[in-house]
Amino acid sequence: MDTGGSSWQLDRESPVPLWAQLHDDLRRRLEAGEFAETFPAEMALVAQYEVSRNTVREAMRRLRSDGVVVAARGRRPRLAGETAIVQPLGALYSLFASVEASGLEQRSVVRALDIRTDADAASRLDRSPTSALLFLERLRLAGGEPLALDRVWMPAELGAPLLEVDFSHTGFYDELLDRAGVSLTGGREQIRAVVPDAEDSALLGLVQDVAALAIDRLGCAKDGPVEWRHTLVRGDRFSVVAEFSARDGYQFDLDGLSRP
Repeated sequence: MDTGGSSWQLDRESPVPLWAQLHDDLRRRLEAGEFAETFPAEMALVAQYEVSRNTVREAMRRLRSDGVVVAARGRRPRLAGETAIVQPLGALYSLFASVEASGLEQRSVVRALDIRTDADAASRLDRSPTSALLFLERLRLAGGEPLALDRVWMPAELGAPLLEVDFSHTGFYDELLDRAGVSLTGGREQIRAVVPDAEDSALLGLVQDVAALAIDRLGCAKDGPVEWRHTLVRGDRFSVVAEFSARDGYQFDLDGLSRP
């Protein structure tokens, strides 16, 4: 393979597929620091290597799987770096507060705020399937870029005062305490990797079949469960951490690192 000058040639006589050759050469160029400022767009790579868009897309898919390149729908690929927003595992946190603490502007697009029924959410909240629930759905933005798709349910008798809130730039837990006098005291949270459906992927700006983090939270107050929350978070912008030591094992009570 000739990598000199401004042209990069692939060996079309090689038994190695063109996408694999392209993947390897892009990895080499990445490791040499060639793309420190910006990563080439798809069509630029098509022109440079004189290959099809499908070849470039397969090589890019492998680079994403390697964790070295991030490519969102409709946006130029960029190098993967450290996630901007970090949460302590096992601590009660507010995504609003964490984004603000990271120095990024937090904004939400409110997609739904109403009273409705949902049998699954009601069951998780120890309510009957026909119980009235407050429902809030927001697309969370950090620095103007999609970060999370957040869906919250809570008993209507507790959440009704929140129907008048503009949730485009405020924290849910702050408003819950101020308007309803409810403060979460604990709960249970599960984090897992999932592949969102096409609609949710589009809202998050993810290319098809790229995984996200799903965070399911059952939030409790002193009288029992008051919040069921399902959040899809872009894994390239968010991470969770836990502290541990040889003597104490994992420490999940990280008071002071993040507040609701």
